[in-house]
Formats: sequence, C-alpha cells, structure tokens
Amino acid sequence: MDAPKFQLHIAMYPWFALGHISAYLHLANKLAKRGHKISFLVPKRTKSRVEHFNLYPHLVTFIPITVPLVDGLPPHAETIFDATIALGKLIMTAMDRTEKDIELLLLELKPNIVLFDYTCWMPNLARSLGIKSVHYITLSMIFESYMECMEKQFREKNVVGHELNLLNPPAGFPDPSIKLQAHEVRQLSSVVNSEFGSGIRYYDRISTSTRLSDAVAFRGCREIEGLYADFLESSYGKPLLFSGPVIPEPHTSPLEEKWAEWLSGFKEGSVVYCAFGSECRLHEDQLKELLLGLELTGFPFLAALKAPVGFESVEAAIPEGFSERVRGRGIVHGNWVQQTLILDHPSIGCFITHCGVASLLEALVSNCQIVVLPNFIDQLLNARMISNSIKAGIQVEKGEEDGLFTKESVCGAVKTVMDLESELGSEVRENHLKLRNVLLTEDLENTYLDSFCHKLQELVG
Repeated sequence: MDAPKFQLHIAMYPWFALGHISAYLHLANKLAKRGHKISFLVPKRTKSRVEHFNLYPHLVTFIPITVPLVDGLPPHAETIFDATIALGKLIMTAMDRTEKDIELLLLELKPNIVLFDYTCWMPNLARSLGIKSVHYITLSMIFESYMECMEKQFREKNVVGHELNLLNPPAGFPDPSIKLQAHEVRQLSSVVNSEFGSGIRYYDRISTSTRLSDAVAFRGCREIEGLYADFLESSYGKPLLFSGPVIPEPHTSPLEEKWAEWLSGFKEGSVVYCAFGSECRLHEDQLKELLLGLELTGFPFLAALKAPVGFESVEAAIPEGFSERVRGRGIVHGNWVQQTLILDHPSIGCFITHCGVASLLEALVSNCQIVVLPNFIDQLLNARMISNSIKAGIQVEKGEEDGLFTKESVCGAVKTVMDLESELGSEVRENHLKLRNVLLTEDLENTYLDSFCHKLQELVG
C-alpha cells in the first residue's frame, strides 16, 4: 500500500464511560507510536484515572473537559463509573451540553480529524470548522448489524420494539444461527428505543452519527467479525475502517506483588478469574449465585467485581459464611486490578467475562479458557457469537424469561471448559487456540493499523 506519509493531528472525544475512554486511549497509543499527534478530550477528574495508560505523553495530550451539571446526577459525577448505567441518559445529556465548549476547543486545536462516539452533533460541528469526523465505534459489529436489522423491521412493520417477535434474528441479519432468549429480546428492544440524552433515541443517536460522519470505524477485525463487516460495509455506503483488535501495549510495570504471590501458590491453569468491567453491577441475589457457583467449582478463584446494586461495597454483600469456607483459595475484590497482567499469569486457567469488546479481545489473546456471562446490550450478542458461531467459549445458562443464572449454571460452565476430557470443552479450547494464533500472528495488528492510518490520511486529502 502506498501510504501517504504525513503526521495527523487527531482529536478524540469518547463517550463518558471508562470502557470507551480506555478503548480510545489504547488506539491513541497505537497512533502515537506511528508519529501522529492526539488531543484527547476527557472529563477533568477522570483524567487521573486513565492517564497511566498514556504511553506517549509527548504526542498524546489530555484536554480536560468540565462536565455540566444535570439535575438527577450525583454531585461530581462525570462518567457511568461515577453513577450507574441507569443514569446513562443523564450522563449523555451532560455530554451534549459540552457542544459549545468543544467547538471552542476544536477552533483552538485545529485537528485534521475528530474521532467520536454517541455525540451525534459532532459531524456537523466538525464540518463547519473544516474538520473531518470519524464515528469510531467501540461496540461490536455484530451488535451494530443486529440494531440495523431491528430498526428496519420496526419501520417496515410500523411497531415498537416490544411488539416485534425477535426470538429469531431480524430479517436481513447475516447470521441466522444467532438466536436470543425472550429476556434478551426485551432488553435489546428497550435499549434501542430508549431515550439516551435529552429527547434522542439510543438508535437514532448512533444512526445519525453514522449517517453524518465522513467515515465509520470499528475496534475490530474481519478475522472475528468478517460476516458483519461485509454487511455493514454495504449498509453504510461510506468508508468503513478497522483499527484491528488494538491489543493494549505491554505493561512496563509488573503485576502487583500481592496478586503475583497469591496466584503463584496455585498450579498452572487452575485459577478462575472473574471480572465484569468497570460499570457492571449485579443485583444482590445474582452476585450471591455467582460467588456460590465459584465456590461450587472447587477451583481457586479471584473475583474482581463492583458492589451490587444498593450496596456500598462488594464485601458487604458476600453470603454469610462464604469467606470462611473459601479462605485460602478464593478472593472477592471490589477494586480495580491489572486485568491483562492477571490473564497473563500462568496460574489462570479460566476467565469468566461479561463479554464487553475490550475484555473479550483480552480473553481471546490469552491462554485461559473463556466462560461468558453477559449483562447488557452488545454483550448479549458478543456472547452468542463466541459461544455459538465461533464456539471459542461457553455461555452460562440463564432462564429464558427472567434471565437469571444459578450457582449450578455457573459451576457447570466452568467445569465444562476446564475439563480436559469433556468433548464440548475440548472443542471450544481448540477453537480458542486457533483464533488466538490468528490474532497474535506477527504483523496482523500492524497491517490493520497501517491501513487505518492510510485511510485517515486519505480522508484528509
């Protein structure tokens, strides 16, 4: 590829959620490594939570944003991490109210391109300033494809989401093997049609961003989601860019001594690690089922989880007598951990993940086996893709109507994937290994990133 060689100045304005901010920052590192300059717009107090991920401070500059006050948001709340997913609408409203401030900053910074998600006003703003806009989507291509088909079916049948039978995939969806349960259909339909920010539907916010931007980009690659990439490419009718998996750069610091020492006390591949990202909060009854399921496996485990709904700490919700029974082989931890370094530890044999895009990619490039336990919107479809289409992991069974899992279903999924004699476990381990080898192929990510940069440069002209 004859790539035009010039430095880009890229502004980034990710949605105010730590998962989105960190995904953008990992991409910023990859672009800075290639010599491009990044102006990273981030909420003022959140900056301290993510700046340790900045590996190229001479090229990646944090631009602090003051988040406007919105009635109903807790004082000082800047991201979903500071509030709850249920308050996402208000966080989005606050982000929308930064438009004038962002305009002044872009006028001052004069970037070539701005990468954004959810701020559907950004393309018109950027265009008025002579700046190209790219809707960089950190959600999965399978989710975006499903939403496209759902929305088309809503319009054609002139119904709202809850009136549409989506137990089978919507018409036009490229993978007919993906089937959802009743509770998943209700959640997806509810989210797509919900108000996200003041007076804007969730789907309309994404579709407007896609329609008005100069290009659309995904954190993903064809090796995992080729079927959906082809579908979206034909649907969007504009440049579709792929950054590749954007695997975080290796840490320069070692795993914290307390975790390294504890994990080293167990044999290779024997520990179950469970984590659901920075935003997921289970209800108390489901947290208890999860922990009792981990206990039931008989394996040592480390569960890094947020406090359940209604609790100040995860420790306060631990079942009575649980800590005593698992002492020495099980830890429940309520704070941030070095996930990539934990997954790299030889003692880790299984990862129970919520199936967010970032965690899913980290799982796929690790040596440990994958159990998926999705909680929210895109995670539902990511989990189906991994457990049904790719068959590189096992999904924890949930009730068809209520969406609840039990300690037995948690235990069963873990034991199956860890059982060397299990036929299903052997199949998913083999498929995971094949996909891992592809993702870690020398220069696969570099090829994607070089193409990504080339297409951004072509966009600028």
